[in-house]
Amino acid sequence: MVWSGTWVAERLGVRIDGDEKLSDLLGLALRRNPKRAHLLVSNVLGKHVPQRPSVVYGYGFALGLRVRDLLGGAAARSAVVLGYAETATGLGHSVADGLGPAPYLHSTRRPVEGVARAGGFEESHSHATSHLLLPEDAALLAGEGPLVLVDDEFSTGNTVLNTIRALHERYPRERYVIVALIDMRSPRDRARLNAFAAEVGARIDLIATASGTVTLPEGVLEKGQALVAQHEHAMSGASSADSPPGHGARAVRVDLDWPAAVPDGGRHGFTPAHRDALEAALPDMAKRISSAVGGARRVLVLGFEELMYAPLRLALALERAGADVRYSTTTRSPVLAVDDPGYAIRTRIAFPAHDAPADGPGDRYAYNVAGAGFDAVVAVVDSTADTPGLHAPGGLLDRLAAHVPHVVLAVVPSYVPRPLDPPMPELLELSQPLRGPAFSSYAPDEVGWLLKDLSQVELEAPTEEREEAIQSGGAHYAESLPVEYQPSARYQALFRAALDASADRIARAVGTVTETVLAERSPRPVLVSLARAGTPVGVLMRRWAQHRHALDLPHYAVSIVRGRGIDTNALRWLAAHHDPADVVFVDGWTGKGAITRELADALSAFDGFDPEIAVLADPGSCVRTYGTREDFLIPSACLNSTVSGLISRTVLRDGLIGPADFHGAKFYRELAGADVSGHFLDAVTARFGAVAAEVAEDVKSLQSADRTPTWEGWAAVERISEEHGIHDVNLVKPGVGETTRVLLRRVPWKVLAKRGAGADLDHVRLLAEQRDVPVEEVDDLPYSCVGLIHPQYTRGATGADGKAVAAK
Repeated sequence: MVWSGTWVAERLGVRIDGDEKLSDLLGLALRRNPKRAHLLVSNVLGKHVPQRPSVVYGYGFALGLRVRDLLGGAAARSAVVLGYAETATGLGHSVADGLGPAPYLHSTRRPVEGVARAGGFEESHSHATSHLLLPEDAALLAGEGPLVLVDDEFSTGNTVLNTIRALHERYPRERYVIVALIDMRSPRDRARLNAFAAEVGARIDLIATASGTVTLPEGVLEKGQALVAQHEHAMSGASSADSPPGHGARAVRVDLDWPAAVPDGGRHGFTPAHRDALEAALPDMAKRISSAVGGARRVLVLGFEELMYAPLRLALALERAGADVRYSTTTRSPVLAVDDPGYAIRTRIAFPAHDAPADGPGDRYAYNVAGAGFDAVVAVVDSTADTPGLHAPGGLLDRLAAHVPHVVLAVVPSYVPRPLDPPMPELLELSQPLRGPAFSSYAPDEVGWLLKDLSQVELEAPTEEREEAIQSGGAHYAESLPVEYQPSARYQALFRAALDASADRIARAVGTVTETVLAERSPRPVLVSLARAGTPVGVLMRRWAQHRHALDLPHYAVSIVRGRGIDTNALRWLAAHHDPADVVFVDGWTGKGAITRELADALSAFDGFDPEIAVLADPGSCVRTYGTREDFLIPSACLNSTVSGLISRTVLRDGLIGPADFHGAKFYRELAGADVSGHFLDAVTARFGAVAAEVAEDVKSLQSADRTPTWEGWAAVERISEEHGIHDVNLVKPGVGETTRVLLRRVPWKVLAKRGAGADLDHVRLLAEQRDVPVEEVDDLPYSCVGLIHPQYTRGATGADGKAVAAK
């Protein structure tokens, strides 16, 4: 029998070494992806390759039994299982069944309004939506028992390390178990896991069905892209699985009589009691499906992206009743199809996404369905995805009807978590924005802060102590505040010189971004700045609109926290007092774009808000609305509260912020003598008239320019992270503003400066000198500079002067 990886292996020189069973478990295909040429295609996951449901479920259940044996006794009984969206949601649930059954949760890319985020993490190689954790009961992740993390494969281990780091910050525990069908990490990546376990102070075990390594020859990415282009060009003029519409036949809808008390999956948590209720209902649901497919000889049960476990269990019940059944699911992953027995993806059905807003626009896919000889297909979706797009011409059901004679639709009701108690809108009626001079040194009409005043709470910690807590997982960065940096006379002189030199440039960028907002977003926008770096920019934009157009724009400041999202209570307040369509979110600059993605992710659960941020400077090429894409010194980045209305960075900590509270911040009244917030605003405002003509030309140019984000900055951060052995994009801080923050608030390792960068980096060099941080000049940097935080910082490591340094 030909191995389904032969075609790729021969043409690209890809080699897979390891356990003998690897060739049975997986094949190879080519991605339509600019970053990675090959795709490991599992034969037993039930995603791309239709497989007997007993085989798919059996592999996951067996892994769960191994975890139970590893943990033993009380540890196994207290374990919680976490699976990864989208590919491993069913696998993770099967592992949970074998383990206990154990409580189960899977990450999701579908935000749900009213469900607070218990955490989140990013796939460092992806520009797509981050993973969200949305348990109905946050206590599901707060226990002390082992956490079992399940994915279909480990290629580098980056995603699982990012997950553990993000969760350990908020829910520290002593033990983690990583589970996968295949482990394909390199020896270097395996060593990195051991070092990471020592760093966070937890035991981390790993269980896999098989292991090995993938060897990629030089130039494999370019060769893979050329092969994809060649074959897709050849297919474009011929009939393919992508092209034919259906026959107009309507799908037969079957009423499953799904048990009301059982969630559709693990998106919000799935308990052993839920499993018992599902087990009792499965035989009857299988009879209903069997009746709907009639006398079909060979049946495919087709799940839907993250919805993998429910259709798997339905398929398994059919199989146990004697039917000839295969199981697979649709996916958002674009893969080349080649009809060759030595290639894992033989056919492809493409169809438009129908799960708005979680899916977003674009095609989705069902692989190895066309031409597979199925007499009937049972498409299983949740009710959220049962949209007109599903039934439209060219939609999934229509595409399936072109290849399978009998199409059945089974809809599982999407689980709706319990509503917040008490209702949030009633509580928010009591909240009003904080304003100066009672809160901040800004005038009352300049900005309203949708924050909770924590001025009387002791939140500051020494920088080294705080960094150790953050990186060890003992605390999230938003749970404490750095001690406010008090600049020396020399540094203050640098700030004033920088402001004098850049006031025109800042005024021009303020004018350009404001005029773009007025022309393209709303004639009377509601400015909502992201506290606190965005707040001075929001005030300046408001002043521009006032000076140039006699517009008195509302302006608020709200909190957004990386890894925990935006203040949802602030969003609800804004929606209750303004039209969300008029809200324009404002920030100072983009770095790698993490906050841009965080905001877009959070807003997808709220109707009407535009997730596009307007920024003064966009060196990372992450947004369409900006004043400039140059990475230049914005003097407000040089200081902390003393250039931002004497307000601290925002705080989100259990015990201080309740369910009806806004996120918190402090007002440093005692620093009034050093406050330059008004001086900064006035110096820039004074230059508005002088730059008006240039602003008009800039706006005219932007209107005809291609402003599509390229995410160039994110790509550079990934490259820098790997080149310097950091392997965590959150510890790479690109741009002048972010580098300054590293030097002021964190424990920096080194600064990379673009060769030839001039006076814009004078303050960076001074801060680096004061903290004994090396500055390395480099080429090929899209930013003026980048600040690096070492991932293995330890408080005990010190330099010759006794200052804490990063472990090397």
